[in-house]
Formats: sequence, structure tokens, C-alpha cells
Amino acid sequence: MSVQTRIEEKLASLEPVYLAVENESHMHHVPPDSETHFKVTLVSARFEGLMPVKRHQTIYATLADELAGPVHALALHLYTPQQWQTRGESRPDSPNCRGGGGR
Repeated sequence: MSVQTRIEEKLASLEPVYLAVENESHMHHVPPDSETHFKVTLVSARFEGLMPVKRHQTIYATLADELAGPVHALALHLYTPQQWQTRGESRPDSPNCRGGGGR
């Protein structure tokens, strides 16, 4: 099973209204077909009343095995349904990577 699939399955436990797990490894200085850099956009009513740090901690706990192993970087964009609607239901773009070592 791919790392991305494992992440998606584990994050489903948070009952997302919207979930996008994007493998952004190709944008970084890693071998082809790597699964090391991900962007997660997750919208869940479970985030109601939680400060951003607590939302991140929830994800870190859920993905502890992946973060201890193959996942090197994880960009998190976590919203309540109301926040997501206010954003116009759009995901933020990722910045361009300069390719390891600032090249």
C-alpha cells in the first residue's frame, strides 16, 4: 500500500468533509516516485474549538508511524467547515522548492 493511501485511510478517522492528500515529492530534490513530501488539506467538524496547534497535534498523532518513517515533510492546512466555506473552499498553493541545499 502506498504511503499516500495509508495517510488517506488514517485521516478518514477524523470524518473529513473534505480531504486532499497531495504527494508533492516531485517538487523536491528526491528520487523519482518518492513519497516523502505531502500536502494535506483537511476540513472536519472535529476541529471546532481547537486552536491550530491542537489541530496539528491531532494529525501528528494520527500519522505518527508515517512521520517516524517515510514522510519527511508534511504541509497541513486544517479547517472547520465554516472556515473552509469562508475561504471559498480553496486550497493554498505550495511554494516552489529550491531543490535541496538551496540550489
